Amino acid sequence: MEIKKQFSDKALEDFDLIDDAVNNGDEQAFAKLMERYKRPVYHMILKMVRNVDDAEDLTIEAFAKAFKNLHRFKKDYTFSTWLFRIATNNAIDFIRKKKLETMSLDTSFQDDNGDAVTIDVEDHNLNPQERAIKTQKIELIQLFVTKLPPKYQRLVRLRYFEELSYEEIADELDAPLGTVKAQLHRARELLYDLVKNKKEHM
Repeated sequence: MEIKKQFSDKALEDFDLIDDAVNNGDEQAFAKLMERYKRPVYHMILKMVRNVDDAEDLTIEAFAKAFKNLHRFKKDYTFSTWLFRIATNNAIDFIRKKKLETMSLDTSFQDDNGDAVTIDVEDHNLNPQERAIKTQKIELIQLFVTKLPPKYQRLVRLRYFEELSYEEIADELDAPLGTVKAQLHRARELLYDLVKNKKEHM
């Protein structure tokens, strides 16, 4: 496939990493893509949901979904455009469900190639597609939960599957809120490692 000339050097490097990851099973290629985009994806989501803990949750969900579907990526546009769309759509599902007071969803972002990444919003009712996305998200995280240390497994299940708030989890476990937040942060770091290093299980 001939790659279009207008892509930036960084976008072309991404294409090479994707080829290595998909065709050669190169785990380091996955890791490099995550390190390259973890921070910008997180900051973009944070602008949407305005909550650090929720933004961290949504960031790992976005990467898990992107890496699961990386073999379907087409080089018609940049990897960052594709990834940002996955991340924003995932955040929109979250916003709809929580009915959050957030920034306007008519906002668009620019990726590294200068292309606009538009957030498409349809209606505000939980439709079958959104329910399917939620189910897929749970299945995705489920793939990794059993690989976590036991003390983190229950935390992740309460947060991702039962969708409890941090306060509700603290009540459920009779643990200090700060401890719950710290342990969930650690659990997410472990999940990141699983997502980027164990993609053969996805």
